[in-house]
Amino acid sequence: MAGEYVVFGAAGSGSVPVEAALTLIGAPYRVVELPVWEDEAAADEMAKVNPMRQAPALVLPSGELMTESAAILIWLADAYPKARLGPAVDSPLRPRFLRWMSFIASQVYALYWIRDDLSRLAADKAHEPVLLERTAERIRHCWAVMEAQVAPAGRYLLGEDLSVLDLYLAVVSRWGPRRKAFYAAAPRLSEVVRRVDAEPRLQALWAERMPFSPGWEG
Repeated sequence: MAGEYVVFGAAGSGSVPVEAALTLIGAPYRVVELPVWEDEAAADEMAKVNPMRQAPALVLPSGELMTESAAILIWLADAYPKARLGPAVDSPLRPRFLRWMSFIASQVYALYWIRDDLSRLAADKAHEPVLLERTAERIRHCWAVMEAQVAPAGRYLLGEDLSVLDLYLAVVSRWGPRRKAFYAAAPRLSEVVRRVDAEPRLQALWAERMPFSPGWEG
């Protein structure tokens, strides 16, 4: 699939697993940096691409626009089967793959719309600490649920091959309440994300886009 991909996102954001997938695939891409959660002008620019004003958005070489991180990652895995980033449609692992990609997106990732700007739901400032704590508790609960129901089938969640599901989990588990809370809630899954952290092919990307700075685990 010739041509360049254009990723609209930001360092540390939901565009990072997309960038990681494109890196592993070896597809050419460039990033339009739009930290929408901290810059109203960036959010306005993103709205020209994605009316939801959210990252990531991906423009395919064909010019087609994709939004929604899970959908983008699943599509990339399907579009580049040789990269072995996801199970084929007829694989017995496919239902598990789709279930947990959707679970991370809907049950965990969606909560960051609240956490990134607590005033979206808080009636006043006094409510914001409650929202922050309750969403953090919900996230910890979700990780515990996933831990109880996912038995890694090898080095990674679906077997010996690193998949976009592993990339998604590794990035989202770094957001608040951050990795220490994730490790406590999901010790088996923690072994998987540490392998993703250490993946040699992604070290340059992590260093640039989501560095392991002092205190990054929380």
